[in-house]
Amino acid sequence: MSKITSKSTSTERPKKARQSALPSPAAPAASSALSIRAVRRGDLNAVIEMDAMVTGLEKRDYWSSLYRRYADAVATGQHFLVATVSDKVVGFVIGEVRDWEFGSPPCGWVFAIDVRPDARLSGTATELLHAICQGFRKAGVSKVRTLLSRDNTLILSFFRSQGMMIGPFIPLEMDLET
Repeated sequence: MSKITSKSTSTERPKKARQSALPSPAAPAASSALSIRAVRRGDLNAVIEMDAMVTGLEKRDYWSSLYRRYADAVATGQHFLVATVSDKVVGFVIGEVRDWEFGSPPCGWVFAIDVRPDARLSGTATELLHAICQGFRKAGVSKVRTLLSRDNTLILSFFRSQGMMIGPFIPLEMDLET
């Protein structure tokens, strides 16, 4: 499994939202509070649907595997959190503490973060990132990393707006002949 998946594999720019006096159905309304908590079995379909909405691919087996590995695993440094508004899942983040990979002291890795397109620009992704970083701090690490596609300007802009910058590692790859 690749260590990092990005918020969206699409390179399309998001469409501008229509101006409206009413909030979109999934967007937090002034009276609705955003809540962040550990993922539950009942959240999995919403996560799968959200990912399929953004990437155009339904990856049920992949997400079921991640749920089995990361749900209820906080004690081992793994986190799978969801953001909800009125009990509806509007976003998620997944990551873990990794030790000594590539000579790096233990640090937190965020490898998936997403927010429903109709709930973006409300601070949900920022709150999800803050929540997982708090979990990393509790695990004793002081650095967080991620990896993303260089042409995914949406997620690149988000992480840079959060204070992330180019790290000390250079990703390398090669095609394997089959």
